[in-house]
Amino acid sequence: MRTALTIAGSDSSGGAGIQADLKTFAAFGLYGASAITAITAQSTKGIEATFALPADLVTAQLEAVAGDLTLHATKIGMLANAAIAEAVAAAIAELDLPLVVVDPVLVSSSGERLLDEDGVRVLCTELFPLARVVTPNIPEAEALSGRIIHSLDDAYEAARRIQDMGAAAVIITGGHAFSSPPPASRTAHLGPRTSHPEPGSHPAPRTSHLSEVVDLLFDGNAFFELRVPRVDSRHTHGTGCTFASALAAGLALGWELPIAAGRAQEYVAGAIRHAPGLGHGHGPLDHFWGGILKR
Repeated sequence: MRTALTIAGSDSSGGAGIQADLKTFAAFGLYGASAITAITAQSTKGIEATFALPADLVTAQLEAVAGDLTLHATKIGMLANAAIAEAVAAAIAELDLPLVVVDPVLVSSSGERLLDEDGVRVLCTELFPLARVVTPNIPEAEALSGRIIHSLDDAYEAARRIQDMGAAAVIITGGHAFSSPPPASRTAHLGPRTSHPEPGSHPAPRTSHLSEVVDLLFDGNAFFELRVPRVDSRHTHGTGCTFASALAAGLALGWELPIAAGRAQEYVAGAIRHAPGLGHGHGPLDHFWGGILKR
């Protein structure tokens, strides 16, 4: 059985963080293990309190899991502070944790900071160079790259800047929307796509609308635009966590990065579409809407 490890914070409402990651791994037919970095008191309406665990306890969790299980992918979410970020970076190197997907969780959707400034520095300088792929949303990509993103053209440049920090690949997720197309001279991309994108597909007209989500993948050489119809819903709690863990699950199953990214995008869209309608704020997704997805 394939396995994946999530290193992230705990969400008491069950919609994001460790809980969302483990549900996603299970939906893809993987056995999920976890190392908790922080405990949050939160609901669909926002985060009320956070408590970061001691960094040595995070390390102990990682050593316990890696010393017992054969791991096939690693997903990193909320790190809380620089000490935990440093401990996680050291553990990845020492334990040779595989196929690292970094979701750079900086600020909650309700506006609470989830990683301190020193932690952001460690994230960029120590963790990104260990990552197979980094998956910022648009606000996170803006913060990391220093580039305001109003269009796909801006996203292309932001992705280049983040990839220059050392990550093998970057995916800027487009749930927050950008609309104007980049110059037509760029051709290394995927236009409106099938379920299983292949590098080198014939380009389609380069347009982006608010009616669709465009996730932009840059693998260091080529760009891929991954597109799916936008689901109009307030039930979007944990979408970033879910996308990154679905991507890690796909990599653990041996899928190539563009295929894993496309299937992760479709999985999140389906999970929003089938959301159970819980809570009074941004409700959780249905992580099991598609059954077991590894096939």
